[in-house]
Amino acid sequence: MMFPTLDPLLHSELRLAVMSLLVSAEEAEFPYIKEQTGATAGNLSVQIDKLSAAGYIEVEKTFKGKKPCTICRITSTGMNAFENYVTALKSYLKV
Repeated sequence: MMFPTLDPLLHSELRLAVMSLLVSAEEAEFPYIKEQTGATAGNLSVQIDKLSAAGYIEVEKTFKGKKPCTICRITSTGMNAFENYVTALKSYLKV
């Protein structure tokens, strides 16, 4: 039996955590994602860039007053990739 390939972009623990948060929240600010994942700002920034480059999330940089604010949103491409990843994972688990 051939198993489906697990998306290597989503197979990273931190990227999967970011996507899981955004699947349920649809959008979240950078500090919230950082707090929920326990990631360092630098590592999280790199992983968000990778997800954004793949088209899985959109990143909006704005300001709240004078403070920069980064908002991440899952895209339909990202939602499809996440759903395919979960389906592939279930086939490994025979769920």
